[in-house]
Amino acid sequence: MDRRHFVAGLGAASAFALAPAGARAQANWPNRPIMIIAPFPPGGQADLAARPVAAALEKLLGKPVVVENRAGAGGAVGNAAAAHAPPDGHTLLMTLSSLAVLPESARLFDRAPSYEVDQLVPIGRVLADPTLLAVPASAPWRSVQDLVNDAKSRPGAIPYGSSGSYGTLHVAMEMFAASAGIKLLHVPYRGAGPALNDLLSGQIQAIASAPGVLKPHADAGSLRVLANWGASRVAEFPDTPTFQELGYPDVEFYIWAGLFAPKGLPEPVLARLRGALQTVMSDPETLKIFERAGSPPAYQDADAFARFVASDSARLIVATRKIGKVE
Repeated sequence: MDRRHFVAGLGAASAFALAPAGARAQANWPNRPIMIIAPFPPGGQADLAARPVAAALEKLLGKPVVVENRAGAGGAVGNAAAAHAPPDGHTLLMTLSSLAVLPESARLFDRAPSYEVDQLVPIGRVLADPTLLAVPASAPWRSVQDLVNDAKSRPGAIPYGSSGSYGTLHVAMEMFAASAGIKLLHVPYRGAGPALNDLLSGQIQAIASAPGVLKPHADAGSLRVLANWGASRVAEFPDTPTFQELGYPDVEFYIWAGLFAPKGLPEPVLARLRGALQTVMSDPETLKIFERAGSPPAYQDADAFARFVASDSARLIVATRKIGKVE
């Protein structure tokens, strides 16, 4: 070997050896499996968003990407786990719009939140579905008005399921109940999946959930969709009216799902993650998976998503304070 090349190579190797461990780790990221925490059980919107993204990221990054369903406290357990994880790019979070609601709900009860939103940085939005109101096919109600009339005649007697107190589905239902002037019986679950199972078996009588979660069961005739929390009708449910059409102008709610990382992630790793998600969300095969599931992708890059989270969180915090203490 030419001596000059040998000395130059030796110098480069020495420089790498003397470089801070953090810099070397950034250059080598990812150097082990990546975990995406979904803070709800399988079968809900966070899980539906996380799994196609994980599979596509694994192919793109060349390292295993696993989804861990870490449910509890309406999503707070998984959100907190991600917020407190080492900011090295190997722990990510696919969470829902309840992200900002849960710390606020803790403050309603004078409890210290288990995490704060600013402990997480947005990577990108994956889905943004309007929420739908569903009842079992065996239920007597054919319209929202039927349900409201029945609820007014027997306050607190009609049970509905949620993904946990102050979770995404709880807030949506309480917004509707407050606007309609009715009292429903809240039955919290560890996630939308278990709540949906009990809806299908008739143990609860209503649920708010995303179109992609409800569509297979609506197509099979096992549940009936009565209304849509969005500002416009959903393509998969064209005959389902919005709450605004039905005379509830302040009832609007969306279940968005987005990817986050712990605050403090080195900028080179953060940039690679954002670029990787952008590539994934433009991959035709991944997009087909979402569309077949009835949840068309609604990608936003990190900057646009950060602005969206800020505005949506502000609106939901106001709604949470209006709902107040609900057991």
